[in-house]
This record gives sequence, structure tokens and C-alpha cells, in this order.
Amino acid sequence: MIRYLTAGESHGPALIGILDGAPAGLRVDATALGQEVARRQLGHGRGGRMKIEADEVEFVAGLRGGVTLGSPIALLIRNRDYENVRALMDPLAGAGPPITRPRPGHADYAGALKYRHRDLRNVLERASARETAMRVALGALARQYLAVFGVTVLGFVQQIGDVSARTEAEEPDKESIERSPVRCPDAEASARMVARIDAAKSEGDTLGGVFEVRALHMPVGIGSNRQPSERLDARIAAALMSIQTAKAVEFGSIAADLVGSRSHDTFERQDDEVVRGSNRAGGIEGGMSNGADIVVRVKVKPIATLMRPLASVDLATGAAAPAAVVRSDVCAVPAASVIGEAMVCLALAEAFSEKYGGDSVAEVREHFEASQLGAARVFGEKKPTSSLD
Repeated sequence: MIRYLTAGESHGPALIGILDGAPAGLRVDATALGQEVARRQLGHGRGGRMKIEADEVEFVAGLRGGVTLGSPIALLIRNRDYENVRALMDPLAGAGPPITRPRPGHADYAGALKYRHRDLRNVLERASARETAMRVALGALARQYLAVFGVTVLGFVQQIGDVSARTEAEEPDKESIERSPVRCPDAEASARMVARIDAAKSEGDTLGGVFEVRALHMPVGIGSNRQPSERLDARIAAALMSIQTAKAVEFGSIAADLVGSRSHDTFERQDDEVVRGSNRAGGIEGGMSNGADIVVRVKVKPIATLMRPLASVDLATGAAAPAAVVRSDVCAVPAASVIGEAMVCLALAEAFSEKYGGDSVAEVREHFEASQLGAARVFGEKKPTSSLD
């Protein structure tokens, strides 16, 4: 089964990631992987750190000649900013003045008590969203694994602050997403989002919002109804909620008035195929993919570090004090949408590897194609619910 681990501090020497369970014979497109990592650094409202880091991915293990060996894949991203703070962050000799004023909305206070740290830097370094650079790299590997099954994953921004885009009933245009400085396919809303971010910056404030991720060309039957932890929606929701700024996850579009007749997707028979009249369920029913595109939205909180800091307490003295201020973003919702894509890819890769897994890509393809043909025969359909070209 595919699984992953990450390690590294925000200003430490490097970020490290391991992807275990990928089959042998998967040709890795290193250029495409690098482009995914670069996308995370873009977006109007990002902070000065993005001008420092280049986020170049180094392959350390698990590949030979650009092809997976079936052994664990190890990746490394060096933190360029480490050289600027080596005396503070050296793993063996690092030392410096402690941070003692926790930021509301961040992990500082809870982490200090949990791990009994007197210096909040020991908490915030790992809690920082800098760690997601590696998750995006690992998600890019998972994306290339999902391509074996013909599945693609697309994310975009739906709302920033009080500015919302028009609801997209069909698949958004990828080019319009990539052109937008906030990854929003609605050009008019995109311009207003940029202006709203600029206003928040001038006020010393930050902005949250909502992004959407869609997994396209999904087969039926990924996930399970047998145990709560095996439900595909639970897995995807957990993956997305692991993003540092995520606060809520929603699948599909259940009617606002919660009336059943306007909330579910009817069945129809067309050309010897069973089709659905809509996709209000967001592609998942009973914890299993139903063959429609997976549609999931994530609400993202505003960044916890404000340039006009909120009220806090100096834990060293007990006196009232403003929260600590460290270099940060004004709005990270566009970057969060890229991270969201990666997390959906990782969650799906895990579930796909459980159902169709094998030691090699050739074996995985055999399992997938046999499963699709077998499912198509259950009720006499003439072709699989999903197929590879």
C-alpha cells in the first residue's frame, strides 16, 4: 500500500519525504514534478520567503534512470533560507533568543504545553506550512501513479475573503486557472480577489477562503463501506484537513434546504450504460467512488501571523503582550489549492493501490483492466465504467 512520511523544519537544512509502496516500472517525469512544486510558490498574497526558496527537488533513492525500482522513494528539498539562520537552526549547535508570545490561531501555545518547550520556535518550525512543499512533491509522484488509471486532479480557488467566484457547473478551464494570480477561473472575481488581498495587506490583516479540488475520470468502487477508516470520503477529508490552514471540508452540493428530492443523483439508462442525472454527491456514495468526478471544497482560515498582531501573553513573564510576528503571507488560499490537489492525489493513490496494487506497473494495469471488465459484466453493460486508452 502506498504511504508517505515527511521530515524537516521550516528553517532547517532541508525537507525530506519518503513515498513507500509505489510499484516498479513507473517512469517519473522530474520536470512535471518540479513544475508542481513551483506552482505552490505562486499566488498573489504570498510573502517574502517565496523570493528566497527555489524548491528544487532532489531524488535520493528509489529510482534508477528515472524509473521506479519498487523500493521506497526518497526526496529532498533544501531550504535556502537555512544559510541565513544557521546559527539559530543548526541541528546540533543551533541556539538563540526564545520566542515566548504565542500567536492566536497557530500551534504555538498548544505545542509548547504538549512538548514542554519554553521556546515556541521549537513548535512553529515544524507546524509551519513550509512542510507542505514536500507534500506537494510527494503528491506529484502520486499524481503520476494515478495517471496509470487515467485519473487527473484539478484544483482552483472559489472564494477569498468576501469575494466569491461564479459556481462552475462543468470542469473549469485549466489554462484560465493557471493564468489567474489567485488560481480562480472566473476572471472578474480573480481581479476583485487581488484587490481584496491588497486591501488586507495595507490593513496589516490576512485573508482565508475556499478552494475546490476535482478528481476526474474516476472508476467505480474505490474505497469501502466496510469500516469507517476505509471510506473514501473519510480518507480524502482527513488528508485535506491535515493542511495547516484547513478548517472544513465539503463533498458535492447537497441542497441548502436539505430536501432529499433535490439532494440526490438519479439513475438513467443510456446506450446500454447506467448514467447519473447529476453529481450532487460529489462522486462518492456510501464511502465508495460512484464513477462521477469527485468534487470536494475546503474552507481555509486566514493566516495566523498578522503584521498588526493580535493580543497575546508573554509566557516567560505572564504579562500581556502582542503576539509574535514572523515573516508570513497575507493570503495563502491559491497555494492551498495546489496543496489540496497533492493531498487528494496522495489519498487516492493509497486507495487505488489497495484495490489494484501490484509489484510493477504492468501488474497494476492488469489488475485494473480485469477489475473494470468484471464490473461491467455484473449488470450486462457493454463497456467498463472506466478504461484506459
